[in-house]
Amino acid sequence: MHPIANTAQTQAWNGYEGTHWAAHHDRWDAVNAGFNQPLLDAAAIAPGDHILDIGCGAGATTRLAARAATPYGSALGLDLSGPMLQRARAGAESAGLGNIRFEQGDAQVHPLPRGTFDLAISRFGIMFFTDPAAAFANIAATLRPGGRVALLCSAEPEGNQWLTALATLADLLPLAGFGEPGDPGMFSLAAPGAAVALLEEAGLQNVYAEHVTAYGTWGHNAAEGADFLLNSGPGRHLLAQTAPSTGARALARLTDALRPHESDAGLQLRSTGWLLTATTPDA
Repeated sequence: MHPIANTAQTQAWNGYEGTHWAAHHDRWDAVNAGFNQPLLDAAAIAPGDHILDIGCGAGATTRLAARAATPYGSALGLDLSGPMLQRARAGAESAGLGNIRFEQGDAQVHPLPRGTFDLAISRFGIMFFTDPAAAFANIAATLRPGGRVALLCSAEPEGNQWLTALATLADLLPLAGFGEPGDPGMFSLAAPGAAVALLEEAGLQNVYAEHVTAYGTWGHNAAEGADFLLNSGPGRHLLAQTAPSTGARALARLTDALRPHESDAGLQLRSTGWLLTATTPDA
């Protein structure tokens, strides 16, 4: 059994949160798919690259990396969540990708090989560390001299339209402090410069943060998107702190708040991120 330091997140991602993401992996990929091309452009994967995907989830980005690295390269996906890794392995097998594998582990302490990978990537998998300095130091140590990173983390909460819509429920749900930068969670690295400082502390150089935005599909329409939001981990957590009768009222109001974002392409909501790039020193 590999060591685990991030016990709270391990429990969450092997409980309801991980099970929900695994069961709805296609919908979560649709939410985040707009960030795939900016991530891949920044990663500049070449055939033969060996790639580490941090917080790989159900493996969508790991598969993209593995395809780009063929015929001689490979991709390793690392995640805390057993349910999502089960889905990731099934997806890789279905896609016929033989240059891909997955490991369950905590990036803060997982015994990754030293000086091996050409590139580390992540699509919103780096915000959940209890000790981000340890995690980034461990990731940096896995890279060869002259290796590089391309990592996405969430930027300012107010730039995310799903969170703006949830804010209309402030009198129904306990939203005080929800979505603010701070403890491990999706906005832990949202403050400008927070992730840059950690990467530099880990010994990386040429660190650069680009602010990026993308639209994701949250459902066919507002009603479907509202139901999805309230049944995801954060929505379920908020509803659990209220009376049972609150759910129907919250769903109706959230549906109304989301209606302006309906289009022929479905419910389109904007999200924001920091796209982080850096390199390791040459030998």
